[in-house]
Amino acid sequence: MEQINVSKKVTATILSMSLLTVMAGAAIAPALGIIKAHFSEANGLLVQLIVSMPALLIIVTNLFFLAISRRLRTRAIVTTGLLLYVAAGAGCFFVDDIHVLLVMRALLGISVGLIMPLSTGLLAYYFPPEKQARLMGLSAAMNQMGGVVATLLAGLLATIEWNYAFLVYLMGLIAVVMVWLWLPDEQLGSANKRGIPFQPRQLLKFHPSVVGMLLLMMIFFIFPTNFAIISRQQTTLSTEAVTMIMVGLDVVAFFVGLVFGSLMHTFRQPIKYFAPLFFLLGYAAYLVPSVVMILVGSVFIGIANGVGVPYLNTIASIKGGRNSATTVMPLLSAALYLGQFLSPLIVMPLSRLLFGTDLTAPYKVGILLCLVFLVQVWSTRHFQSLPPQDV
Repeated sequence: MEQINVSKKVTATILSMSLLTVMAGAAIAPALGIIKAHFSEANGLLVQLIVSMPALLIIVTNLFFLAISRRLRTRAIVTTGLLLYVAAGAGCFFVDDIHVLLVMRALLGISVGLIMPLSTGLLAYYFPPEKQARLMGLSAAMNQMGGVVATLLAGLLATIEWNYAFLVYLMGLIAVVMVWLWLPDEQLGSANKRGIPFQPRQLLKFHPSVVGMLLLMMIFFIFPTNFAIISRQQTTLSTEAVTMIMVGLDVVAFFVGLVFGSLMHTFRQPIKYFAPLFFLLGYAAYLVPSVVMILVGSVFIGIANGVGVPYLNTIASIKGGRNSATTVMPLLSAALYLGQFLSPLIVMPLSRLLFGTDLTAPYKVGILLCLVFLVQVWSTRHFQSLPPQDV
């Protein structure tokens, strides 16, 4: 692989994009109750779409990412994405109509769809395979830190007034300045002349990582959509305590991301099983109505998420090479957000069908999905060897 000299400022600029992408939906989640109260006369589904609308548009935008990258250079794509991110995200502060608000959220999804493939794909473009595990871990750590900061800040702003929560998207201005100052202007799309990334042959080539990311996100999102409700009924934990545990899980995932390069170097072969196994242990711990077991389970799920995302990104980027930003990374981005979107649509009906009114039914479905994930990992990666990792 051709060696490219990349400054620390360029690396920091790329990682700054990872800090923002998770905020598409997560940033507003703490304020959803206040937003729902403000739009009390609106259909409940419309309120829920405030969180999920960006995910749908991220998926759609990724379908056209290769075509976009052929026409625009990287700095133009990222600058357009970031400016739209700030305008559509913070612009909701001035909106008091839920339909206009949803349009703005859709535009936010388009912006993240432009940014996210490059936030990981540029790491594969600039760095050789032996460097990518550490950098993908840092990217995932920045993603988790963005979730922590955005969740806490948006929740605090929402106590002033519902629309203040959207001001959290002004954080994107920092990345805009960094991109203008330091991001090189590459032409990535010209390096790949073969159609759009979602062709059958591309899916066939990258399906272990794409299906893995879909399963990982479906399993993980059982936690944020059910944990607060179930834990409050299982224990005497206060709302504040539950919130701190949820933030603590992101902190665990952040630190795991920081050391992911070393973990992949130490556990080269077994690390492929870490995500499904730790998810399984986490949801199994949640079946016990104990504060201690809830804390243990949350640590396990934080580890699973902290390992799973950078592992799949690393494996995919090594296989995709320098073309990863226009081939496999849009696929992984789409799979990630599709998993988030599908998780409640699949898990809740299965919970009722298999376990009836059992309070912990979603966790039991999570355990079943972990077993499916384990089989998927074994069947697609059992004989896979990895290149040496310089960590």
